[in-house]
Amino acid sequence: MSTTTQTEAFRCGYIAIVGRPNVGKSTLMNQLIGAKVSITSRKAQTTRHRITGIQTREDAQFVYVDTPGFQTRHSNALNKTLNKTVTNTLTAADVVLFIVEAGTFGPADQQVLDLLPTNVPVVLVINKSDRAKDKATLMPFAQNVAGKFNFAAIVPVSAKLRFQLDALEGEIKKFLPENPPVFGEDDITDRSEKFLAAEIVREKLFRLVGDELPYTSTVLIEKFEQEGNLRRVFAAILVERDTQKSMVIGNKGARLKEVSTQARLDMEKLFGGPVYLEIWVKVKSGWADNEVGLRAYGYE
Repeated sequence: MSTTTQTEAFRCGYIAIVGRPNVGKSTLMNQLIGAKVSITSRKAQTTRHRITGIQTREDAQFVYVDTPGFQTRHSNALNKTLNKTVTNTLTAADVVLFIVEAGTFGPADQQVLDLLPTNVPVVLVINKSDRAKDKATLMPFAQNVAGKFNFAAIVPVSAKLRFQLDALEGEIKKFLPENPPVFGEDDITDRSEKFLAAEIVREKLFRLVGDELPYTSTVLIEKFEQEGNLRRVFAAILVERDTQKSMVIGNKGARLKEVSTQARLDMEKLFGGPVYLEIWVKVKSGWADNEVGLRAYGYE
């Protein structure tokens, strides 16, 4: 890491990314740090954990914290836990990015807005601005949302296309406190490779199975080994019923094979080396007698 000039001290801080489900929070963080550490899916509420992504520049370190989308429709135990994660993250942030979708601001957005702290800078990020059919409507929309809160800055972006992300980073940097870096310059997340492997499998599972699969389905990494540059990953997809197991496996194992292939390719890209992947589908009751597995070697 290069030494910063004497006139500009190094800046480092935590940036909370919040918004209702499916506004592109995870995609935005992945694009900002240049690596996929937070999973994405059209299925709402894919992110269950607080995920940290790290981007280190010559004069600043950005520690982004991706949060679950704040839940307003159901008050079950899972959603209460996810919402607590959001509120706890907000209290510890140096900067908050409030993400909305261009042209859309509803009750769910307002409920997240009502949680925002008034003692830290909040940047309004209008995502998916490239999808606006009439670009002339973006300015009135931004002004309307801006009237609801005292935002420190407003930046329209397209996370998917990386449009205006440099401008967004520049705005964030203005509000970061003068601190030394917290993480190493090559770190991109504080999560382990084992955790990331489970998240990647879960992402492919929800992408390919869709809304048919309930949130109670989980992914467990039973073994994670590294031999030189090769990683051996043994994963279990845990479902509640045989019908869900059949759903995941697909016709003659086709769906499970696709999940395995896509997950392995993403792992190889993220980890920078070959991956041997085995995935088993297990019903949560009676795992030993009720499991189907698939190997996805990919390194030969």
